[in-house]
Amino acid sequence: MKKPQKLLVIGGFLLIVGVALPFLMVARLLESTLFLSFLAHGCSMAGFITGFIGIALYSRSRK
Repeated sequence: MKKPQKLLVIGGFLLIVGVALPFLMVARLLESTLFLSFLAHGCSMAGFITGFIGIALYSRSRK
């Protein structure tokens, strides 16, 4: 991939969604369902993995 910055932005967005969904569920602005819980966990994990890959590719391209 030629643009690791895109991966970093996507990873950051997914991490923010992974934090915002549980916050909204705890604040009772969203109904807490099993699907939303798994979606929040999946977004958090996908954001972490995507961001980690973006950092690795960015550091490799800087050398």
